[in-house]
Amino acid sequence: MKKNQLILGLVVLAALVALGVYAQHQHPFHWRAFVDQLALADWRKIAFALGCIYLCYVIRSVRWALLLRHNKKVPLLSLLGTQVIGFTAVALIGRVADPVRPYLVAKKTGLPLSNQIAVYIVERLFDLASMAMIFCSVILLAPSGALPHPEVIKRLCYGALAMTVLGAFFLVAVRLSGEMVAAFLEGIFGMASKKLGQAVGHKIRAFRAGLDTMRTFTDVAIVCALSLAMWGLISLAYLEITTAFTASPQLAQMTPAKCMVLMASSLAVSGFQLPVIGWFTQIGVVEEAMRNFFGVAPEAATACAATLLLVGFLAIVPIGLIWAHFENVSLRKIAAESEHAEEELEAKV
Repeated sequence: MKKNQLILGLVVLAALVALGVYAQHQHPFHWRAFVDQLALADWRKIAFALGCIYLCYVIRSVRWALLLRHNKKVPLLSLLGTQVIGFTAVALIGRVADPVRPYLVAKKTGLPLSNQIAVYIVERLFDLASMAMIFCSVILLAPSGALPHPEVIKRLCYGALAMTVLGAFFLVAVRLSGEMVAAFLEGIFGMASKKLGQAVGHKIRAFRAGLDTMRTFTDVAIVCALSLAMWGLISLAYLEITTAFTASPQLAQMTPAKCMVLMASSLAVSGFQLPVIGWFTQIGVVEEAMRNFFGVAPEAATACAATLLLVGFLAIVPIGLIWAHFENVSLRKIAAESEHAEEELEAKV
């Protein structure tokens, strides 16, 4: 872990401890009520949600294999281990471990790392677009009065839709004229810094290389369908977990539209995941959203937020550790190697 990330983590930890002490002093947390919420939860719903999350890793493996097929055909489930180990590394080490998945795929398939990073960029863009489409569809179709502050939330929806449309136009422009777009943006950013301009141009060309994995409309349609199916399962898992807390009326009666708000808050904070500390940050943000938006009691909100984190983010860790053991992969070592390899690629720009 880099020194500045360690310092940031310690600062965040100190802030969380201070906030926890202050909150406990102002509004005492009843641990017995917290345990009761967990005990009274419908664990069948939580188990079903866990199955949905595990199925998403299978879909990720299939999607990545399909994105490779024009460069090298691999069995659809042959990359499942790279996805499981990669997300385990992110859960335990933080977002610094994001390059682990493309690095492991490159090692497994013998394809260049630059190609796999390009696939990773394309994958993440489809994730963002799919989540935006599901979020906006559910929110905009929700009945009147279904959400608090609907005008604010709907403005966010329109903004997300606009960004998705702009992203689609940008994707088409890069796919058809990637070199021209790269040269144009390289010149624009180069006016501020030549190095920055070169870096931007390199990223656009890498993105263009990733888009080369989709050469027909059918390719795009398949990746879109898989991405929407995966995020639909994730959304369903969130709804199942929140409604599993039957002892809390607000959670038991959670609607899909309200669940989207919680999911958006969780995903927003997970994008800046720090090792271990980030878990508590995510629980705190989602718990605050439940209390402030929907009036959920602190104990129920914390129990639900912790379960969402465990099922949606950390449930892969035991499987990932076992898988890494059998494949003789050290998570910390592979994270350092992948980060170093990515830095070497950028240094060649």
